[in-house]
Amino acid sequence: MDHSSPTPLFDQVDNPADLKRLGRDQLPALCAELRRVILDTVSITGGHLGSGMGVVELTVALHYAFDFRSDRLVWDVGHQCYPHKLLTERKARFHTLRQKGGLSGFSNKFESPYDVYLMGHAGTAASAALGIAMGDRMQGVQRHSVAVVGDAAMGCGVAFEALNHAGALEDDRLLVILNDNRWSIAKTVGALSRHLNKLRSGSFYNRAKEAMHGLIQAIPVVGKDLDQRLGDAVDMVKNMVVPGHIFEELGFRYFGPIDGHDVQQVLAALEDVKKLPGVVLLHVLTEKGKGVPGSEDRYDRAHAAKPQPPKKKAEKVPVEPCVLQPVLPVQKPGRSWTEWFGEGMQQLAERDRRVVAITAAMPDGTGLMEFRDRFPDRFVDAGIAEQHAVAMASGMATAGMRPVCAIYSTFLQRGYDQVFQEVILQKLPVLFAMDRGGLVGEDGMTHNGLYDLAFLRCLPGIVLMSPKDGPELHEMMLFALDLPGASGIRYARGNAPNAGDLLGWHGRRQPLELGRMEILRPGSDGAVLAYGHMVQTALEAAALLDKRGIHIEVVNARFCKPLDEQGVLALCDRHDRVVTLEDHTRVGGFGSAVLECLAQHGPVRARVQVMGVPDELLEHMSRSQVLEHCGLTAAAVAERFLAERYVPGNSAPLRR
Repeated sequence: MDHSSPTPLFDQVDNPADLKRLGRDQLPALCAELRRVILDTVSITGGHLGSGMGVVELTVALHYAFDFRSDRLVWDVGHQCYPHKLLTERKARFHTLRQKGGLSGFSNKFESPYDVYLMGHAGTAASAALGIAMGDRMQGVQRHSVAVVGDAAMGCGVAFEALNHAGALEDDRLLVILNDNRWSIAKTVGALSRHLNKLRSGSFYNRAKEAMHGLIQAIPVVGKDLDQRLGDAVDMVKNMVVPGHIFEELGFRYFGPIDGHDVQQVLAALEDVKKLPGVVLLHVLTEKGKGVPGSEDRYDRAHAAKPQPPKKKAEKVPVEPCVLQPVLPVQKPGRSWTEWFGEGMQQLAERDRRVVAITAAMPDGTGLMEFRDRFPDRFVDAGIAEQHAVAMASGMATAGMRPVCAIYSTFLQRGYDQVFQEVILQKLPVLFAMDRGGLVGEDGMTHNGLYDLAFLRCLPGIVLMSPKDGPELHEMMLFALDLPGASGIRYARGNAPNAGDLLGWHGRRQPLELGRMEILRPGSDGAVLAYGHMVQTALEAAALLDKRGIHIEVVNARFCKPLDEQGVLALCDRHDRVVTLEDHTRVGGFGSAVLECLAQHGPVRARVQVMGVPDELLEHMSRSQVLEHCGLTAAAVAERFLAERYVPGNSAPLRR
């Protein structure tokens, strides 16, 4: 052992087999080293910090007690799995976390045989693990199926559906580990959380149950027989010790709660429950962000860490200038789209007492923290239950409120049935604020918001908008407040341009009108019809082309539904070449809506090309890298026009 190393035990462990060669008395020290590695690495790469730091002991005990080369382990949510990655042959690549070509920030079946799922959304692990257990039984396979579920994820409706199903089965072997840290991204909410708090503060159930059985069996002569006959009475007394034992009522054998940071205690519990047949729930108490300095004082319990900026190299490497990338005016860093939205929500609430903000366990991520503090009576956190959040919003709208559902684009997919059944069918004025619409970067394919236009614009009566800058986001929020039915506003991750920051546009802001586009700059050599924040990219492309003597028109679409059909037809009759531009899959998005319009009302003069995200699953990488990969940069847009060289003042192309 290299005692000079800061992690002498961890240096010996590349896989679970190496882990099992350590003595049990060495496991606490290994856990401390794991925390050090995670903290040091994630502080540089960025990533989900608190969840992994909270399950170090649990992860070590799981791999010590089970063999997950054959047994199956499902993490819910997958961002808990950083210690798991380090113990399963990935520590040499851990520094590549969430980088292009590197390790995913979630469990990833395409990355390691130890990962059963690519798991980025919450609530589904119990269902998945149960399905594995049932499939194993049907095929005569003997192995363990384990789901590690956070207490907030346990509040998902689908999680309860899985528990309800599993509890009625007798022949399937399933272990559900409830990782109870009282937090998701925000503090866990709801009745289940309150019940778990009772379990935390009450006497340990299994100790009480064992003590009761021991007392009865100790009665001379009749003790054992009386213990068998008084099983119901024992359960009644047990429920007096720990009231409302919801998990046993669902059919699980419940054990706990135990201290999730005592690795010996966790290991002993796992070794006991793995011998039991049927479905078992082990309740483990952990502290999110354990070992992160100051996390106990932070609201979000160190949920995530931002990457540190790369260090500047001493030597400057000469870079050849690119014709398509002249130096553009430097844009000052502005506020994020999320901050603009949060400010706009406060303005709406001041203006209209009917405005209520709803989020699904993302008050900080959606920019609603200040709203929550200023308007606590008009703020609702539904927990990780998007289905419930949307249905609840419909009820509030029915009662005369004007609810705003702030849900990331990728997570709104989880509440899709409620969007249709409870909102669209009822013709209710619910506003869906879809943050992170588009490519998000390092969180990768589970979090890219690439499908919202496709799955929403097919719904009758919905209005879909996307702003070009922060002030227009505020305008759209105010505009939506007066709409009679459902609406959605889509905006991106990252910073939003402020008034006057849009490159090459210095015109007067045109008032919003339902289903009407906005011309930002003229041009005779073609046009780009851009949706949402891609307007900035279109303007940058126009500036690049100006340097080449090619002048294109740039149009801010504003609305995807209703589409400005007359504006589209007029634009396509003014030019020979029109490009639509969006940060959304090309299948079913804004460009598809334009092509549908032309198919219905054409023919037109222009040849129309759709620029959007290709129909593929995209690996995690930085947002700038994934935009480059998808060809959604200003240079790529300009290339579309340079591929057919134009003579200034003549829209007819001269082919090479």
